Amino acid sequence: MLSCFLYLLAFFSQFYTRAQLNDRESAYSLPQFCDSALQNQPRLDRLAVWDKQLSSNTMSPPYKLTATQVLELLHNNTLTVEVYARSLLDRICERDSTVKAWAYLDPDYVLSQARALDQVPTDRRGPLHGIAIGVKDIMNTKDMPTQFGSPIYKGHRSDVDSSAVAILRAAGALIFGKLTLPIAGKTTTTEFAVTNSGPETTNPHDPNRTPGGSSCGSAAAVADLQVTLSLGAQTGGSIIRPASFTGVYAMKPTYDVISTEGQKAFAPTFDTFGFFARSVEDLQLLADVFGVQDDSTPSDIPLEELSVALMKTPMWDSAGPGTRSAMETTNSILTSEGFKVEDVSFPPEATDLATLKNVQKVITLSEARTMFLREYRVGKEKLAPQIRGIVENTSNVTNKQRTEACDTYASMRRAINDVAKDYSIIIAPSAVDEAPLGLDDMGSATFNTMWTAS
Repeated sequence: MLSCFLYLLAFFSQFYTRAQLNDRESAYSLPQFCDSALQNQPRLDRLAVWDKQLSSNTMSPPYKLTATQVLELLHNNTLTVEVYARSLLDRICERDSTVKAWAYLDPDYVLSQARALDQVPTDRRGPLHGIAIGVKDIMNTKDMPTQFGSPIYKGHRSDVDSSAVAILRAAGALIFGKLTLPIAGKTTTTEFAVTNSGPETTNPHDPNRTPGGSSCGSAAAVADLQVTLSLGAQTGGSIIRPASFTGVYAMKPTYDVISTEGQKAFAPTFDTFGFFARSVEDLQLLADVFGVQDDSTPSDIPLEELSVALMKTPMWDSAGPGTRSAMETTNSILTSEGFKVEDVSFPPEATDLATLKNVQKVITLSEARTMFLREYRVGKEKLAPQIRGIVENTSNVTNKQRTEACDTYASMRRAINDVAKDYSIIIAPSAVDEAPLGLDDMGSATFNTMWTAS
């Protein structure tokens, strides 16, 4: 049975968002690369050549392909990793000044790694051989800075990869660069992926709108065809919301299914690793590499035996016209295709909005206070006021409140799982509506919170 706790897809991908990075000059060689006279051919001319040559072979330019498509071409020796990487870099050169999704990118290093991958014998190539993957800048990478979107970690480098990055490298992936968060980072990120103030990263579909956060760069880069896959992390709504805003697919697996070792912690009870792609098949590729399995589900289920729960959730009053229309359309499509669709309510134990929000708030603030004590002691003057306030406990969260919140959280999970186990698929809104105008606010995580705090 595919339960919502195995993974939450950003099912409604019509909504848009975007993200960016800080301090680009010190750790960012893309402008020099794009302007370099050493390139054999102007990048836009080269893109035009690729478009013409590949279209004659009924193939899209490499940067437009999904990971599944790229793997097939690499396997058939129709494409090299270097040509594929150059295509992505040219796309980035064309679009970076608008989207600003990269916190760190060294094109020359990318190409050297691509050439090395091309030399790997066919029988030694991994399941993700040559596939370009961007990394949110809260995850350690041994060959690139990891700055967490914070001035405290400007130029910081780790000696080892995070667990997730190491697994991807072992599978043959091409680690492309770091993506921004709100304030600074690999994929644009907010400082430590905590604050909700937006970075310079924009929504690829409309630069006047946010890409969402905090995995803004991760979502924006994939949506804008600048990288094929990317990594993100979610504590409240930092994977599903930006995927929805930028129109891509995302997977937030069940808590602790994929190791977060080497990833900056915010609230360990809720912190979850995840990833972005432009197709469900590509999500499956990554899920397989990370060993994500639902061992209770038969591999083949007849359509007539699939049961679908349409769950509007207790937050439905917050839904905008886009979300309401998407849910209605989804219901109509599935019903017409023969699925058994049922409107399902949250269990009574998890329907009180105030309780849901308070549980997540209390647990998050309590755990974040511990997670950021080190940075506070080392350089609190460099921290955002919001993070300083968390460590100083300006919200006056007590130990008793934390204990009660943890107990409530555990009971909510049991109650929701009791409902989920009766359905093959649960569909719920991923965002309030389309991406908001402006970059200062990354949008509401209202429709994501209950899955994290229950």
